[in-house]
Amino acid sequence: MTDQFDFLYDTTEDTTTRFVCFITESLNRFDLAITNTNRFYGKKMVTNLQNGKTAIIGPDDLKEEGYVAYAFGLTDEEGEELQTFLEQIVGSVNFTDL
Repeated sequence: MTDQFDFLYDTTEDTTTRFVCFITESLNRFDLAITNTNRFYGKKMVTNLQNGKTAIIGPDDLKEEGYVAYAFGLTDEEGEELQTFLEQIVGSVNFTDL
């Protein structure tokens, strides 16, 4: 058995990660790691540290009703609260390779 892989890409990049924990008015707690990278055209890689779910989030994703709740395995209420927070930190998408 050989250990060969057909890599589609293999790159290293310096990124920044913001760790944030907050509690909403309805007492839902969120522990997040928000990673900024050039990899996803300006979208943020958001990880819910409580359940380990990660999603690539941009402004287009936030316009999709129910997407945040679905992506992070949350209730509708929790998803709406997380979406309210993400709307404050997600910037515009920028295509650098055009």
